[in-house]
Amino acid sequence: MRIRIIDAFTDEPFAGNPAAVCLLPPGPWPDERWMRRVATELNLSETAFARPLEGAERDASAADWALRWFTPAVEVGLCGHATLATVHALAQDGRLSEGGRVAFASMRSGVLRAETAADGAITLDFPANPTTPGTAPEGLTEALGGASWLGVHTTGALGDLLVELATEAEVRDLHPHHTRLETLDVPRGVIVTAPAEAPEASGYAVVSRWFGVSVDVGEDPVTGSAHTALGPFWAAAERLGRAEFAARQVSPRGGTVRVRVDGDRVLLTGRAVTVLDGTLAARAGEVRSAAS
Repeated sequence: MRIRIIDAFTDEPFAGNPAAVCLLPPGPWPDERWMRRVATELNLSETAFARPLEGAERDASAADWALRWFTPAVEVGLCGHATLATVHALAQDGRLSEGGRVAFASMRSGVLRAETAADGAITLDFPANPTTPGTAPEGLTEALGGASWLGVHTTGALGDLLVELATEAEVRDLHPHHTRLETLDVPRGVIVTAPAEAPEASGYAVVSRWFGVSVDVGEDPVTGSAHTALGPFWAAAERLGRAEFAARQVSPRGGTVRVRVDGDRVLLTGRAVTVLDGTLAARAGEVRSAAS
């Protein structure tokens, strides 16, 4: 069984966010326990499993591939960087439709579409997750290392808490207490964000960091799915007031996401680089149907 590790939202190796990608043969999903064990063994923030759809299943789903994502601890409902990495792997193998397009059927986020440009840039078409002003959970200040915020917002189905800080420096200098973050009553993770300090010089308008407090991720290097909430949040008239901008996730590895809000969808554009291409040993790669 072939597995690739691909750095997403970057154009150079050892930056961006690494994801493992496993392109499966046609047929039913492998046993879920096997997929979980593979993801745990690889120990990346996400491992993507994709299988080609055929016949009636393809017609019913209006998609080319089915796609699932696993952290080392849980299956997640949406993952941007591992989807981008999967598109990159398909493009490498010449398995995209005409025009560099592909549609994925996901179990929890509907049909997700993607397109690869001639220069290699990949654009993901994801559902938007607009934010709503919320209430800070008990212990947030301590969990964020004493940082103060301008506002706290919920993100609907995404399950993240979005915390707005005043400056880019505050986001970069944040030193959270991870054990305290894990005690917060948050469905998925915590996004911390602020406007960029020098957008004309840096080329990006927004900065962020993301902590996967409920999915055993810690700090994620670049979180595409978080930008489905960051997009609508910053596009609002009282903030940037424009639907398209570049965002920089300022984790130690770092990565850039170009964001465009289009109604109830958010288009996320980035690049990817394959850093490892290998094969599971025969015994470890044994795949069984989930029905067996």
